[in-house]
Amino acid sequence: MPNAPVATYVASTSMFTKLPAWRNAKLSDGPPLAGPEEMGEEALNRGFSDTSELTLVWGPRPVPDAEELRRWRAKYPVIMFSHGLGGSRTVYSTICGELASYGFVVVAMEHRDGSGARTYVNKEGSSPDLCSQNLDRRSNTEREKEDGSIFKTKRQRKKNGKKKPYYMVDYLFPLDNTQDTRPNNPAGVDTELRSAQIEMRCAEIQEAFHILGMINDGQGEEVARRNLRKKGNKGSSSKGLIGIDWEDWTGRLYLQDVTMMGHSFGGATAAQVLRMREDFTWISQGILLDAWGPAMPEDSSEEHKIQKPILALGSEAFMHWKDNFERVEKLCLEARDAGVPSWMTTIRGSVHLAASDFAVLYPNWMSLLMKSLVNPKRAIQLHVESALEFFRMTLPEQHHARFSKAWPFEEGLLTTTAGAANEVSLDFRPDEKWVAARLKIPHEFKLRVRGWAKRRIQPGPDIPRDRRGKPLAGLVDWGAGNEIWVHISPDKEEVPNVSEEAE
Repeated sequence: MPNAPVATYVASTSMFTKLPAWRNAKLSDGPPLAGPEEMGEEALNRGFSDTSELTLVWGPRPVPDAEELRRWRAKYPVIMFSHGLGGSRTVYSTICGELASYGFVVVAMEHRDGSGARTYVNKEGSSPDLCSQNLDRRSNTEREKEDGSIFKTKRQRKKNGKKKPYYMVDYLFPLDNTQDTRPNNPAGVDTELRSAQIEMRCAEIQEAFHILGMINDGQGEEVARRNLRKKGNKGSSSKGLIGIDWEDWTGRLYLQDVTMMGHSFGGATAAQVLRMREDFTWISQGILLDAWGPAMPEDSSEEHKIQKPILALGSEAFMHWKDNFERVEKLCLEARDAGVPSWMTTIRGSVHLAASDFAVLYPNWMSLLMKSLVNPKRAIQLHVESALEFFRMTLPEQHHARFSKAWPFEEGLLTTTAGAANEVSLDFRPDEKWVAARLKIPHEFKLRVRGWAKRRIQPGPDIPRDRRGKPLAGLVDWGAGNEIWVHISPDKEEVPNVSEEAE
């Protein structure tokens, strides 16, 4: 499809979409510490049914001093999230926002390695400082003569007029191999570029963790002073970091047992972080969402084998990509052989973008073009609830005990299901040309008409629902308990060979 109309359509339909969050909001103190009589029915409905550790207080309460308030304020576990190719810090706001609502501080990275759609880097000082970035320093007249680009000329004049130095990082295409992400690309993955990008991503994650440490140690004001993403600077928020009570953030983060999480190329980044144990001692587990296996650096050395709990949650579209499936499977088996919990699962009927905001923003296009079968909101729900089940089993209890009582009812998504429910089906395997990109729907018109008619009548009791009770029906509904295939788990010895079944 031509780039111009697609870009215009996406921009016009999503430019004014607002994220479901308050900018610079006050940090929550956590769930109230009160007894059932004081909490009432509303609190019990939120999930605080076990009150055995709570103390009832009758009569007037003494006013707590500052130290007591600090002691009872909640501390939050941390997730570092790495985006995929062409992504940004906002493309996964649905998953990141859901996890934040369950008591996590989620650091959504925006990488400057050329893997994002576009990012701006502001610099201090005056315009001549930009020379250090090896930018095009030709005059406007010279550029217009040589390039014939009026647009570039106007942009340069505007930039120089503001005298605010910055540089722009656009998406980098591999030299002579622009389609290195495709499964059937004869040239394969540009490992030199992708390995260099992962190396830079790892450095950015370490820098982000350093900033978290400063905030947690009471140096938030210094972080705000250094921040260049503020009003007036390129690609910045109009609010910047204005209005944040940095003292309230002091000592509020669990900076040990941090989770590394990422989607696609971000999943490959997360895998590399798990391998680099000496550089990331503070990372204790990882979640890979539809990881791009062939982009992962090859390393068979004993010291770089994964020895931390891992959850690899993939889409059905990527499951049919043999090479990718085997690379991710190898990671999970590495962890299991090291004696740590390891899961590899697939969300049935899902495609690669099911973990991103695109699935929620454009559900019809996802269904028509990519042949997604699962309800997009249900797919997000399955991602989040799988992660929460993983956290219950891998995070130290003190990190989540205060919040997990309010988490959704555990569906057992990571529990191995014996029998036909966990047998991998190839009914929707795409033709080789479309492997990893989409699924194939046999008798598609008939299925869509049947699905349309079914949505007009009362849905069955086995259809999952959202928090408001609205049914989350997809084009195909397998029913609660049958929506995820478990390929690898701590209590499952046999790994179904999906690639051989496909052959």
